[in-house]
Amino acid sequence: MYYVYILTNNSHHSLYIGVTNNLERRLYEHKADLLDGFTKQYHLHKLVYYEATGDVNAAIAREKQLKGWTRKKKDALIASVNPRWADLSEDWD
Repeated sequence: MYYVYILTNNSHHSLYIGVTNNLERRLYEHKADLLDGFTKQYHLHKLVYYEATGDVNAAIAREKQLKGWTRKKKDALIASVNPRWADLSEDWD
């Protein structure tokens, strides 16, 4: 499976959209600050949205699509499945 996911920080000020074939591993890398860059700099450790597909090309296309959306549209997408903006990975080992 391939996953398109959205991370934010506690203030919900910034969003990061990514794609991976192993969501649990990738979230661990983000939360442990193993990856230098935007997510580490802005403490984007909170998984607020994800979707899965079996097609890598569809996942990449969806990532690009979401990155092109306005912030308002991204916020509405997140709120449609996660209205409290809870960390969806909070209970993962």
